[in-house]
Amino acid sequence: MIRVLLIALSTLLLAPSLFAREIAGVPVAETTTVAGKSLVLNGAGIRTKFFFKIYVGALYLPQKSTDPETIYPMSGPKRVSMHFLYDHLDREKLVDGWNKGFRKNLDNTELTTLQPRIDAFNAAFSGVDEGDEIHLDYIPGRGTEIWIRGQLKATIKGADFHVAWLKIWLGNEPADKGLKEGMLAR
Repeated sequence: MIRVLLIALSTLLLAPSLFAREIAGVPVAETTTVAGKSLVLNGAGIRTKFFFKIYVGALYLPQKSTDPETIYPMSGPKRVSMHFLYDHLDREKLVDGWNKGFRKNLDNTELTTLQPRIDAFNAAFSGVDEGDEIHLDYIPGRGTEIWIRGQLKATIKGADFHVAWLKIWLGNEPADKGLKEGMLAR
């Protein structure tokens, strides 16, 4: 009987370490797995716009870093995870947000080179509702997988494309400076 109680107690004590953080009521896992590789939570925060909480964003990497220039070329898979808090965002607003992020953080040559892949990225999205999750998983040699509500919607090839979408959050003109600081654990 005492042994069963000790096992139960140790299980309870270890369980919080899986979701040691909670942001806006959303549990944020300390680790995740992408393409069979374990990733650690680099940091997380809330994307806000005009006082509205839009989503909880989290960045997962092979090892932690506070420097985007170290993160972009980092070998191995990476993940940006978004858990939506806002009641509904239609496709047009999502795509508009992605496009603004690309335009603000890429030069004209990069935009021209990446435009067909940006268009394919945008085509993968539909509207999202409160509680929906989007995962953008970069897998070297395969590309960026777009997962929406647990379903793979598209894979966009290229390491250059993965750096471009990371810049939406980590670039010089991020979508949300507070979220950038959170994702970089600053």
